Amino acid sequence: MSKVYRIGIIGCGGIANGKHMPALKNQPNAEMVAFCDIVEERAQEAKNAFGTPDAKVYTDYKELLADGALDIVHVCTPNDSHADISIFALESGKHVMCEKPMAKTAADARRMVEAAKRTGKKLTIGYQNRFRSDSQYLKRVCADGELGEIYYGKAHAIRRRAVPTWGVFLDEEKQGGGPLIDIGTHALDLTLWMMDNYKPKAVLGTAFHKLAKKADAANAWGSWDPEKFTVEDSAVGMITMQNGATIMLESSWAINLVKTGEAKTTLCGTEGGADMEDGLRINGEKHSKLFTNHIELDGRGVDFYEGSKDNPADLEAKLWLQAIENDTEPVVTPEQACVVSEILEAIYESSKTGKAVYFD
Repeated sequence: MSKVYRIGIIGCGGIANGKHMPALKNQPNAEMVAFCDIVEERAQEAKNAFGTPDAKVYTDYKELLADGALDIVHVCTPNDSHADISIFALESGKHVMCEKPMAKTAADARRMVEAAKRTGKKLTIGYQNRFRSDSQYLKRVCADGELGEIYYGKAHAIRRRAVPTWGVFLDEEKQGGGPLIDIGTHALDLTLWMMDNYKPKAVLGTAFHKLAKKADAANAWGSWDPEKFTVEDSAVGMITMQNGATIMLESSWAINLVKTGEAKTTLCGTEGGADMEDGLRINGEKHSKLFTNHIELDGRGVDFYEGSKDNPADLEAKLWLQAIENDTEPVVTPEQACVVSEILEAIYESSKTGKAVYFD
């Protein structure tokens, strides 16, 4: 790549520090030159850690976006602001990576798709689990048709007790939901991508609020405040697709299950199946016998070499910049991410009404 892209970060909290900024720092053709956060100290700390010496700090994202020298912005704010900030950025002439989920509501997600089309700027959503080595390998298996027609899938996002107690995660008004929209969104995105199926027909779902009111609860990050836990603690959904395929989605931050797994998929096809239960496994039958293959993804071949370690965030950032450089579609298209948001919203709606939600 010849061009060095000038990037602005809007929202300098946990996900920006944990994923976006370290990954961009590792890209030779990227430099972070602007940082915005409603807490000025956070933006200043981000600049000190990841920015160029002359990087600017803002508390108003519109002032950041007024900088005509910026090429790209990464939106790392709470869910309820994703749409407005991303659309304003696109209309300001910037390419946009927005953190998942695409938006708090499906209507906002559709507005983002329309804005990207209208402005001609690229928009992608931060579903970094597509860039894991197991996901990349399984996508090739699916694309090559090795599983045949994939007619059943499971999207897994189960934590036994790992409720995020910081930021606005427990605030339904800002987030739009709990584990379903937070981690269920990753599992659903992964499953739809593998199946290459983005045409839902109907959704039936339930969101539970069963454990949230427990005081002094066991939790990976310390007990939550029951009074502030306004989102669901777990949710499940059944999605039927127009071609008859079916997906079961399960998500939780807190549930009484011993077996857990996050951002995983299980696929059943006419020629074989796959799951991420114990590493990546491909199963099927050959010569009238069943087989299960465990895929070695770390490159180990000798005792003294532990193998390679993939970094999904780095690959996500690299391929995002390549899509801009080569004027190609990003790996995660806004249309795909919008369908994820539409399905998640349908699960919430179904839970409230007790009825299935049908898509036109």
